[in-house]
Amino acid sequence: MNIGEVSKQADVNSKMIRRYESLGIIPKATRSEAGYRQYTENDVHVLKFVKHAREMGFSMKDIKQLVSLWKNKNRPSAQVKSIATKHILELEKKRDEIAAMLLTLNQLVKSCKGDNRPECPILDGIGCH
Repeated sequence: MNIGEVSKQADVNSKMIRRYESLGIIPKATRSEAGYRQYTENDVHVLKFVKHAREMGFSMKDIKQLVSLWKNKNRPSAQVKSIATKHILELEKKRDEIAAMLLTLNQLVKSCKGDNRPECPILDGIGCH
């Protein structure tokens, strides 16, 4: 199937498919005699895997490793767990950073009268950091 067909089936746009190829996340597509990329059903499955991993926030580097491990039926699951565990720690750190930002911003918004005066604790709070 061509890139448009695989794009629809995997729900991944053509530009991203070409990017994943250039990064080595998915193998280079075979080419027709006319030079068009050609894909298989297996390529669709790999692209769906990559899309889902992206939706979970994995980095491209981690996705490349995960795809390689996913294809290797003799892989040790410890490697997969290690990548996922590292990602959990990164997500928890981001969550904590977002929680701190929300707390600060909520405090600044509560302290702002939101009237016609120029004094604004929100701008003052942002400016002092």
